[in-house]
Amino acid sequence: MKIKPLFDRVVLKPLESESETKGGIILPTAAQEKSQLAEVVAVGSGKNAEGKEVGMSVKVGDKVLYGKYSGTEVSVDEQKYVVVRQPDILAVIED
Repeated sequence: MKIKPLFDRVVLKPLESESETKGGIILPTAAQEKSQLAEVVAVGSGKNAEGKEVGMSVKVGDKVLYGKYSGTEVSVDEQKYVVVRQPDILAVIED
C-alpha cells in the first residue's frame, strides 16, 4: 500500500532513536526519547493560500527534524509513519 498525502502534508518515516549514550551507557527502552529525526517518504502537492500557490520546501529522501508533539502516527503494512503539515517541519538536515 502507498500513502499519498494531500495539500501541505508530508509523510515521514521516523529514524531509530539512540539506544546508547556517547559514553557507552546502554539505555533501556523506557528511558529512550522519541526520535525527532525522520526521512521524507511522500510529499503533498502544496496548498493554495489567499489565491497564491504555496509549494513544498521538502522532497522525498530529505532527512528532517520535526516537532516533538507534531503530526499523527499511522501504521501501514506494519511500518510506522508520522503525517505532519509542512510548517511542523523545523529543519532539513544536510550531511
